[in-house]
Amino acid sequence: MARKLFDFGKADTVNDWSPIDDGVMGGMSRSRLRPDPAGHAVFEGIVSLERNGGFASVRAQPGNIAEPGATHYGLVVLGDGKRYKLSLRCDDDFDGLSHQISFEPPAGQWATVHLPVAAFRATFRGRNVMGAPPLDPSRARQIGLMIADRQAGTFSLGIRAIRVE
Repeated sequence: MARKLFDFGKADTVNDWSPIDDGVMGGMSRSRLRPDPAGHAVFEGIVSLERNGGFASVRAQPGNIAEPGATHYGLVVLGDGKRYKLSLRCDDDFDGLSHQISFEPPAGQWATVHLPVAAFRATFRGRNVMGAPPLDPSRARQIGLMIADRQAGTFSLGIRAIRVE
């Protein structure tokens, strides 16, 4: 049974999300999650490689997004031809271990992307962490969207919903 974690058809849903860009390391990338009048949200901005930058992200405030027994996360998104990451954290800390998975939705059309829990990889500040425990969806507390991997330039990802399945 799928449970909708975020319904971006409600404009105020974006209020719980904040940008966390490479400025935390001296970079110059910028991003935001904004409501769109068409009834969805848009994760947009610019990735700059200047000053050792290279990523932009938004993260929801910690909350109850745990789902024991979940096997997938589902996103209804409108791609722009770039690759994105969904990131989950199992604590309320700002920094620390996260579990990430990349996805590249088709450009110019709405699609549902299904991301298997078993495919998430443990990372710390963008680097894989070998030997870390796998993602435990029953402990999930934070969720975020990211663009990285030196994809310089503007980006725009439409998003209608995030579900746990």
